[in-house]
Amino acid sequence: MENFYMNDSYSVKVGDDFDFKLSKDTISSLDLIKTGTDAYHLLKDGASYHVKILDSDFNKGTYTLSINGSEYQASIQTPLDELIQKMGFATNGSKNIDSITAPMPGLILDILVEEDQEVREEDQLLILEAMKMENIITSPRNGVIKNISVSKGDAVDKKQLLIEFQ
Repeated sequence: MENFYMNDSYSVKVGDDFDFKLSKDTISSLDLIKTGTDAYHLLKDGASYHVKILDSDFNKGTYTLSINGSEYQASIQTPLDELIQKMGFATNGSKNIDSITAPMPGLILDILVEEDQEVREEDQLLILEAMKMENIITSPRNGVIKNISVSKGDAVDKKQLLIEFQ
């Protein structure tokens, strides 16, 4: 089943007007240079773009971007997100989640919580660097952190256990 997703592309929606698909090959071939915390320089078809991530909700796949000084709302759906939507499954089941796994391979840049800490839904838990972007992983529900299975600086694989709730 993993191969089913490997060749698929990500659906990106910017504002209400612009929808497009990005393949993993397209993403990896971008001329993108990190210029600061959440800031990048992109060269595409001879045009220069200064991109800054102003806000992100990795769990929902929503981002606020500044591109050459103009602000845009963007949402990204993975092939799995699209399949879940097509099959009619609601994502409301996340309230019963008892653990968080890495959504993709990456590097743990920071852990923002401790074991036995009480967290609320949408509280920031950790920062995962993946695909040249820093992604803030937030809590899917209210709860108490039972176990943190990773440390700052760890490289993680897709679906690797990160945090467990009590």
